[in-house]
Amino acid sequence: TMLDVLLIPVLILAALGCVYLGLAILLTGRHARRRPPEPGSFPSITVIKPLHGVEPGLFENLASFCRQDYPGPVQILLGVADPRDPALAVVAQLRQAFPQAALELVVDARRHGSNRKVSNLINMAERIRHDVVVFSDSDVRVPADHLRQMVAELQVPGVGCVTCLYHGVPTGGVWSRLIGLGMDAHFTPSVIVGLGLRLARPCIGTTIVMGRDMLAEIGGLTAFADLLAEDYAIGAAVWAAGRRVAVSTQLIGHLCSEASAGTMWAHEMRWARTIKSIDPLGYAGSLITHPFPAALIAWALGGGMPALALAGLALALRIGLCIRFERAYSLPPRPYWLIPARDLLAFAVFVVSYLGSGVNWRGHLYQLVPDGTLVTDRRPPSP
Repeated sequence: TMLDVLLIPVLILAALGCVYLGLAILLTGRHARRRPPEPGSFPSITVIKPLHGVEPGLFENLASFCRQDYPGPVQILLGVADPRDPALAVVAQLRQAFPQAALELVVDARRHGSNRKVSNLINMAERIRHDVVVFSDSDVRVPADHLRQMVAELQVPGVGCVTCLYHGVPTGGVWSRLIGLGMDAHFTPSVIVGLGLRLARPCIGTTIVMGRDMLAEIGGLTAFADLLAEDYAIGAAVWAAGRRVAVSTQLIGHLCSEASAGTMWAHEMRWARTIKSIDPLGYAGSLITHPFPAALIAWALGGGMPALALAGLALALRIGLCIRFERAYSLPPRPYWLIPARDLLAFAVFVVSYLGSGVNWRGHLYQLVPDGTLVTDRRPPSP
């Protein structure tokens, strides 16, 4: 019957997915054991932070850059598009708490393309004073040696850009915990596997570090102003210029502040459709990373005990991967009881990502065309 025809491939998919999770456990430990290089010098640095609204933990996120153990000059540019943006109150608080920090505020509403974040970065880039540029999102929190390590990685011969992996830092209820768990047990381990197998060349927008000369060589930021995945495109430009993008051994914190199911779903869908637009074949191949839902589908198709056994093995391996990730990077325990729901959510996002091209980014609706360009969606949001 048709069900029997489907059953065997789905069982094989679940079994291969379990092999993938075992490999992820192995490679996560290996990646964490890599020794970071030591900086040979301490060039001057400009940190560029695009701001939009006040997200939970914003003050502490920004303060982590003011507390850096770095002996060279550090300029911190903070940019908003709207002079009424509530983030300005946090900037004032930051200036009061860190009077010694070289904080500069840029308020500039000019738009250079459909990607509002890149427009903000372009407006701030005119004020760059120093040799090394650190583009860093407002929702990340970093350790005190962050700039030291970024500079050290950038000084390795052949490196033109440095990026960072991250772990989730939930700020609230179950929705933010699900997002954080997705980072720790799905996204970051999958990038580590891609690196370990030499299948991935990530450049992750939460942190991008490059020399000012490298930024000029790739033509500045203007070429990326209409792209949703501007980070990937920047990395590709660095590779095209004959340099490589290094992934730091350091893990940074990514705050997860999703307070509702709708917000969580919008973020997940934006990330999924971004990755699908960058690497459609690789994204399709990521079906193998969903063994638990595959095993449940096999059971529903009549797979019986073998399918249930695979489902149990997949859950055990996912929990094992989560624990390995925590121990490798000295992170607090995650809510393991949410892992079945997290796995099913990840599979649902994967399936639904193929049913459209719309993304919701900070309340603005866009359509993502095949080349990765963002087009403003004029339609009203769905109720």
